[in-house]
Amino acid sequence: MPDQPADPQAAVLLRRRRLVDAPALTPPVRRSAWQWLRRPLTIQAGLSALQADLIQRGLLLSVGLYRHCASLSAPALAGFGSALLDLLDAESGFDAKHTPLFRGFPESVPGNTETFYVNRVFARLLQESEQPCVLCGDTTSVHAVSPCAHLVCRTCWDGTDLSACPLCLRRIDPKDPFLKPSPAEEPQAHVRSDRLRLLSLATADSVRQTVGALLARRAPLSAADRADLQVLLDGASSAWVPDDIPVRETRALVIAHFLADDPELIDRADTATDVLRLVYALMDADPGLRTPPARRKSLPRATRRLVLERLDRLPVETVVEDMLRHERAWKRIGENLHPFEFAARFPVAALAFAVLRRTDLDLGTPAGRAVAGEASRHPLVRLEDGRLVMSTFSSRVEGAFTQERPEQALDLLRQRPGELVRRLVQLARALPPEQHAELVDAVTTAVSDVSPAVITAALGQVRTPPGDLRLFFPRGGTARIWTSVDDREPLPAALAVELSGVLTGEMLRRATGLPRWRRVFLDEELSRMAAPGSERNASSSLLRMTRGSAVPIPQDELLRLFLHWVEPRGRRIDLDLSVAVFDEEWAFVGLCDYTRLRFDQDALVHSGDLTSAPGPDGSTEFVDIDLRAVRRVGGRYLLPVVFSYNDVPFDELERGFVGVLRQPSGLFDPAAVEDRFDLAGAAKILMPFGVDLRTKELRWYDVNLGAAGYGHNIARYGGHLGLMAATLEEVHGSGDRVSLWEICCWHAAARADEIAVRCADGSVVGYVRDASEEPATFARRVVARLEPDRSWDEDAAKRADFVAVLTGDVAPRAGAEVYALHPRLLDGASLSLIDAPYLLSGLAPDTRARASLGATTPAP
Repeated sequence: MPDQPADPQAAVLLRRRRLVDAPALTPPVRRSAWQWLRRPLTIQAGLSALQADLIQRGLLLSVGLYRHCASLSAPALAGFGSALLDLLDAESGFDAKHTPLFRGFPESVPGNTETFYVNRVFARLLQESEQPCVLCGDTTSVHAVSPCAHLVCRTCWDGTDLSACPLCLRRIDPKDPFLKPSPAEEPQAHVRSDRLRLLSLATADSVRQTVGALLARRAPLSAADRADLQVLLDGASSAWVPDDIPVRETRALVIAHFLADDPELIDRADTATDVLRLVYALMDADPGLRTPPARRKSLPRATRRLVLERLDRLPVETVVEDMLRHERAWKRIGENLHPFEFAARFPVAALAFAVLRRTDLDLGTPAGRAVAGEASRHPLVRLEDGRLVMSTFSSRVEGAFTQERPEQALDLLRQRPGELVRRLVQLARALPPEQHAELVDAVTTAVSDVSPAVITAALGQVRTPPGDLRLFFPRGGTARIWTSVDDREPLPAALAVELSGVLTGEMLRRATGLPRWRRVFLDEELSRMAAPGSERNASSSLLRMTRGSAVPIPQDELLRLFLHWVEPRGRRIDLDLSVAVFDEEWAFVGLCDYTRLRFDQDALVHSGDLTSAPGPDGSTEFVDIDLRAVRRVGGRYLLPVVFSYNDVPFDELERGFVGVLRQPSGLFDPAAVEDRFDLAGAAKILMPFGVDLRTKELRWYDVNLGAAGYGHNIARYGGHLGLMAATLEEVHGSGDRVSLWEICCWHAAARADEIAVRCADGSVVGYVRDASEEPATFARRVVARLEPDRSWDEDAAKRADFVAVLTGDVAPRAGAEVYALHPRLLDGASLSLIDAPYLLSGLAPDTRARASLGATTPAP
């Protein structure tokens, strides 16, 4: 019986929550299915075989999932197991064929890269057909290999070790006589128990719960999360859509999905920019507006009228302002909407496009008269040289700053709480000291209506002193990331303290309104993790960490980096896996790449450069890192980098991913995969993370860069990459930015009177809130880890209602809410496993500021 394709929703549940949708993965089996089996299969034998395969991949069946599997027939169990393993292998990369250039890697990698290179050059340039080998003189061993046709000496080049042409390093035909069987790989050792993770049985509500969690996020989703959401929405109904979807990009995606069946959903697009996001989503483009839709895409006439009708019902001032903010995008969309064709029916929309396009107003046409009539109703719209113009809110704010009138900018920004908090540091520096109290009062009023992600970002900016490096990640571009020295004036200390208190107090106030907990258990290691924020530019990865987060690594372990890619037919793509080493002061120490296969003997070992990756097998490169050996030669920082050597962007790959294994058993050990990142987008350089050997931590960078030209490598970009990594370490290693630890402490201090903290040395201490102690004071004690009130036993997690740990090596009580970056054997069937963005989602804003603004007259 042929294998059926895996259910996409089952794949999403498995990857995101380690939940197994057993009915979706179990194939239908007719009664005659037994005749297709080559040998009898008992249920117990099948379960044992499945568990052995899962353990090899670092996974175990939960009790509920085991019982479900035991209830299946033998053929159904075989089909279920095959589908489950296929999904798991595709997720980790174990489904790919990983064959390095030197098949005996790392032992057979030559110690002298220069000699290896010189021999290749001599053989390639001087060797002629039917002539003795230019290296050894053998007259019978030189033959061409397929398909590159290079003349290769079978004596000088070991066909049992090499997997590609030794001269050009391109893959050759697997049937070529040059390739000989290599020694069999040693059987994989037993999987360490600390790597095992539990698979749980999905319920009927699992898909809807996952959709609800994604829609409740208060920061933009990554491209991978958006793709998962679209998969999960297939087969859903608009009844799943909650009343409030905080993130506008996510809201646009959902509206676009259900718009054909429920056109009234377009009313949830509150602004013109929301409408633009919706149009982008309808045209299969990014609702974050970073990449435009393809010009060949078009909307049906009925949808165009629906979009124009929605624009026509919005205030013209905000429509024009939003259109000018995204001028190029709206001009492009206007070519599709044809607004002047419907000017009499939708005059506000036509007026907005007339201002946007700077259209000459022709009163001799029906469209011109309709636009002019609508313009006469709006005092901010005026006619200049036959064209309509308008003074926008943003231009008035920028004008106030340019004219050095920050008090006017503050008055304007009071109308928009989110924009006020985003510009908080700019206002704090521009306002004179006598107006600082007014700024604090304005923020105190506005902050209740601001997203928690914006508040945490502003809090980090207020607390970060200038003088260090700044790193900029502009919207929409991989090539425009840059660093600069922060030469701004520091904020007045008293003002910074006041503003920090207002922002922190607001988060505590919101947490106080959530359900109470009797006790909380927190892991001190969460201070390494950055607070969740916008994930627009985040790469698709197994671990979901915010850029700047760090995880501890044992100093004595071996790390193995891996890079796998498959090029499209007819297009050669040469990717290179490289590692740069820097010392304490970020001075360059050395590298390991295709130009240097070994760094300090065995400190870094490269598996060899492959210059092509034809399908279906593709190519794989590895780099082994001995952390102790690198430290001995003066290295502190390790920067793994993926380069597209021949300048082909990653999005042209058939498939590509890079990752890291910890202490692998065998060449590619799926149970040892610490993380794996997809290669995607227009970037040509990826720096996924950095390793700090002194602090013994791996920090998630997720830096994608564009490039131009040919021959991208460490020698060309090492200084630039080192500067960016140094900036990331300064920004996120200083402790001024909000961490996940701080967010957990806010929840704990506002919602519980007892907090148990597991320290870095494994001991557990306790903080007990006094009856007269304010939540802010209690939170300050816990965040700073001041003198605890008592010591606690290690079983404190068993009696906690909320547990937040880096590694799930605890045993919480049934029903507890648990965050764990590495859940391990925590069972999602008996626990409420949450992710980091969920902790921010609960701190939703209210409308106090909006109500206050509604009672005042907006500034002109």
